[in-house]
Parts: sequence; structure tokens; C-alpha cells
Amino acid sequence: MANDSNTKETIGQSLKNAGYSRRDFIQLCTTIVAAAPMGLALTEKAPPAEIAKKIAKARKPSVVWLHFQDCTGCSETLLRTSRPDVADLILNVISLDYHETLMSSCGHQADAALKTAVEENAGKFVLVCEGAIPTANGGKYMLMGVRPGMEVLREVGSKAAAVVAMGSCAAWGGVASADPNPTGATGVDQVLSGVPIINIPGCPPNPYNLLGVVLEYAVMGKLPACDDLKRPKFAYDRVIHDHCPRRAHFDAGHFAAAFGDEGHRQGWCLFKLGCKGPVTHAGCSTRHFNEVVDAWPIGLGAPCFGCTEKAVGFRMPAFSVVDVHSLTATAPDTYAPVYTAQGHISPLAPGAAGSSAVRLPVPVTWFRGSSTKTRRPRNRNRSRTWTSPDARLSRPWLPPRPAQPRRCSVRRRQWRPRWCRCPTRWECSTTPRYAWAARRA
Repeated sequence: MANDSNTKETIGQSLKNAGYSRRDFIQLCTTIVAAAPMGLALTEKAPPAEIAKKIAKARKPSVVWLHFQDCTGCSETLLRTSRPDVADLILNVISLDYHETLMSSCGHQADAALKTAVEENAGKFVLVCEGAIPTANGGKYMLMGVRPGMEVLREVGSKAAAVVAMGSCAAWGGVASADPNPTGATGVDQVLSGVPIINIPGCPPNPYNLLGVVLEYAVMGKLPACDDLKRPKFAYDRVIHDHCPRRAHFDAGHFAAAFGDEGHRQGWCLFKLGCKGPVTHAGCSTRHFNEVVDAWPIGLGAPCFGCTEKAVGFRMPAFSVVDVHSLTATAPDTYAPVYTAQGHISPLAPGAAGSSAVRLPVPVTWFRGSSTKTRRPRNRNRSRTWTSPDARLSRPWLPPRPAQPRRCSVRRRQWRPRWCRCPTRWECSTTPRYAWAARRA
């Protein structure tokens, strides 16, 4: 529960009192930069060290976390990290003043803690909602204490500085709103109005998306830019298909036909198995969960479900194939057809290219011992112009060029002619075997 000392404490002081080093804090800021390289004024054109200075000077933002129709998976993704110190570090950056799963109080004590946290930070805290809001029959399908959940949401949300809908259920109903939806489950923005609301869909979403949104508000005093579905652009600016590790197989037409077949084991594209990656905006392909490599559906061999899209996740059948060619998208989100028309080369093209080619001298490489040199081939009749192939037979005979003696590559005291064919270079011109060459030289 918040108190006066905690509200005045900065993030840097809180981390120092908790025993964290500056290196640990910079590592966390580096992760935030990797999760939100663009779209946040906090991380734009600034190295992690500069971001750490800004965050350390800011006060710990007060966060009130309410649960509705949920499975607590969004809270688990914040806590079940690969290293326990990462979760502890995140909880020291923000002031989590109310969380039903993590707090020890219950019953009337929990109601009193919520009331105190809201009154002490009225107009300054960030409200995080997890789970869908049941609205059917006056909201009686969920009671918080003795009051309906949507009534508590309107009361607490009206006093918040900003509201974050954490997960697909809080964003637009999620699995609880699937047909026939007997409880009338819906998103936070359908119940609450008059307060800035930002959606972080996912089942579950990446915890660093939430941390980036909260720190952007705490340090810069504003929420990040959002798209038409109120999703932050830094986390939902591109479709998963753009950076999918199986994208090359999609372009090549290699698709897995069934789970466990040869294509599936070879890592081929899961498009025909119902992957919704081409129509799903999320950063799962580049920002894996809990600092674990390939900790996301496609990395584990399962197709994307499309949980971050309002009209895809929990609305379309899990294994239905989406029509990528009917999308109203612009490049580079458009895809080329699998079969394209092939061109043909005219038979006259090689002749035209050969007639325009220029004959150039080709360098000739010859060896002298262990060294290599390149010389231009001789052309004794450089000024002669051949008019026909028969004219080559009538050219005058020229005597061979006299041999130039050279030293032997091994026994350098002796001389041998240029045409010495000794394969090992051990013989020289005085050897009886090559005496004829020495006499001729």
C-alpha cells in the first residue's frame, strides 16, 4: 500500500535501497529500448545510459491492478521471468499499490487497501485492468466484495490518470466474449469513458510493453502514440509475418501440411495450418517472452492464433486459413503470387550481343619458380587485318623467339632454358638428361 515516503521516492533511490547496481538498471533500460526502439519519446534517439538517467530522476508511478474475468495469465507473464531478479527489478521500478494476486490482505482489508491507494494517488495513478468486464444482467456475473465488477471499474477508473487494458480480454473481451457470450463480456473501453485508455492486447502480452507505457507516462507525462484500436504503435506497428523466421519458406512456397510431417519438422511455414501471422499486428517474432529464445507460438511449432486482433482471435476458427491476397494493404505488406509468368529469350538476342562484343586480350599466367606473374600475350601481326578465314593460312611463317636462359629454381648457380620441362625443378641445364637443351641454348 502506498504511503508518503514511497510517493516521494524516485526510481533511482528505490533501486539503490533495494541493492541493485547501475549495471542491472542499464540492462533493464536496454531491454526497454529493444522492446520499443521507435514510438516512445523516452527511447527515441537516446542511448540506454541517457534513458537510465531520465528514469532514475522520475518518481515511482503508482499502479493499481484490478482483476475481472481473467485467468491471471497477464500477471504471470510479468512474474514468471527466466531470472527472478528481473521480476523483482520491474516491481521496484513501479509502485504496485494494489494487486489482488500478490497482496497478502483479503476481504475487508483488501477493500480498505484499494480505497486508500485510490484516495492517496487520486488523479496520479495508472489503473491496469486484467480480464473482461461482464455486463449482462447488471454485471451480476462478477462481484468484487458485494458490488458488481463494472461498478468498481467506473468508480476507480474515474479517478485514474490513465487506464491500461492488459491482455486481449481487457482490450475487447477475449475468450470470455466468444460466442455465445452468456455473461456479456466486453472490453474496458466499452464500460469506461472520459479517461485516456490504452489497449495492450495479447494472450498474454509482453510485460515490457506495459513497462514501456507506464514509464513513458511517468517520465514524459504522456501516453505513447496509438493506432485506431488504441494499441501503442511501438509494440503493434507491424504484422508478425514481416519478421517471422519462417517467412523465407512462405515466399518459396514451402508449407507444412500437418503437424508432425516432414515439412513441420523442417521448420516450414505454418500458413496452411491456420497461422494468422500475415494479419496480426504484434512484436512476438522479435520480442520473445521472459528472455527465452523462441518462447512464442511459432517458435515452438504452433501457428499464430491472432490474439492481438479484435476480429481474428477468438472470432475465427483456430485452423482456418486467412486470405492474404484480399488484404487492403500497401507495400511491403503485399505478397507476390506463388506462380508468376515466365519470360522468354529471343534466338536473335545472343547473336546481337555477340556482334557488339569487343575482343579483349586475355592475361596469361606463367610460373617462374614459386612466383606468379601476368603478361600480355604477344601478337606479331598486330597491324594485319584478316578479311576471311582462308587468309589465316597464307600468313608468313615467323621463326620462334630465341629462348632466354634462366636460373634453376633450386640450384641457382646453374642456368637452364625456358623450355625445361623438369616437373620437380631439381635438374638443371648441365644434367645429361637435358644436355640437348643446354647445347641448343
